[in-house]
Amino acid sequence: MTSPQPARPSGIITQQVRENVAEDKDSARPSVAPESRPPFLPDLCSVSALTVLVLMGELLALVLALAVDGLREFSWQRLGLVSMTIQWVILPSAALLCRLRPHLARMPARLAGGSSFAVVLAVMVAVMGAQRTWFATVAQAPFDYWRWLGDSLLGAICAGVVLRYAYVQQQLRNQQRAELGARIEALQSRIRPHFLFNSMNSLASLIAIDPQRAERLVEDLSALFRASLADPKLVPLAQELSLARRYLEIEGLRLGDRLQQRWDIADGLERVQVPGLLLQPLLENAVLHGVARLRGGGEIVVGLAVSRGHLQLTIDNPLPGEPVDSDRTHNGMALENIRQRLAAHYGSRYRFEHGRNGDRYRVTLELPAREAKEFAGDRAEVAP
Repeated sequence: MTSPQPARPSGIITQQVRENVAEDKDSARPSVAPESRPPFLPDLCSVSALTVLVLMGELLALVLALAVDGLREFSWQRLGLVSMTIQWVILPSAALLCRLRPHLARMPARLAGGSSFAVVLAVMVAVMGAQRTWFATVAQAPFDYWRWLGDSLLGAICAGVVLRYAYVQQQLRNQQRAELGARIEALQSRIRPHFLFNSMNSLASLIAIDPQRAERLVEDLSALFRASLADPKLVPLAQELSLARRYLEIEGLRLGDRLQQRWDIADGLERVQVPGLLLQPLLENAVLHGVARLRGGGEIVVGLAVSRGHLQLTIDNPLPGEPVDSDRTHNGMALENIRQRLAAHYGSRYRFEHGRNGDRYRVTLELPAREAKEFAGDRAEVAP
């Protein structure tokens, strides 16, 4: 419980909100860079993409060697020459397209496709020309333009097929990412009305009896809703803990000494990434279905630690007698909502368990402990 703050002049909250909006202070929404389009082609600089390209090139070389010599008169020498030529085309083309990837993403689709094909075609024509020139020099024969044009045409067809495949794969990946973001946004938006109604009830009950506490509640509520309106993403754990404490402060103003809390948090977890608004719904369940229904209240225990590369979260709260059916339904819907958000972020790489144990209810959550590369802004204080 925070100590009461002295009353401030009327309108100071509105003034602070305007200043925060103008200067982007204490906002959960990060500063957004100019909007960029999704990638046009996969990242050809990655090891996995290069491995796939090299394997595809080797398969193409094998097909061409078999088409010319057949299986009975198969020539390993021809396979080596064809393979070397194809890799000379693939590797420089991949390097150029990798450097051009940001520029291609800003182009219209047709222009980006034409530019990509032109880059590959230029590399291929140069490699084919160098190869034919070397053959003509070694054999002391004239340059075979028809053979060069035929090889270039065949290579252009293969390059077009491969580029089309890469484009389709990247667009499918872009679509999956967009659908995943929309799904997480929809799941997160389900939390907001429920939380809003409960917070407004708390505010209404305090305005008449304790204006100072009501003003503090509005300040905490403002910070919470800036976070709830932020883009659904992974956020530093310190930020999530700060929001969770603000929520418990709001409920503490309503419940008073009936709401007790204990935080058992290991050191060095501030930078660990977790889904935004993960703790608040779990704590809301602990308050509404546990502490608030007990005449004498109770203690909510929150534990956070890292073990074997995973973040382990436990929330333990007291429970009244057997809950009614409506309690089971609302609690189950909230927990299922969180489960779906975790599945959207982590797939199957998480563990989420919850259940009643006597007169206590315990939620256990295990997530991959990934740290943010950059952690901007003030770190939230983590009380013991």
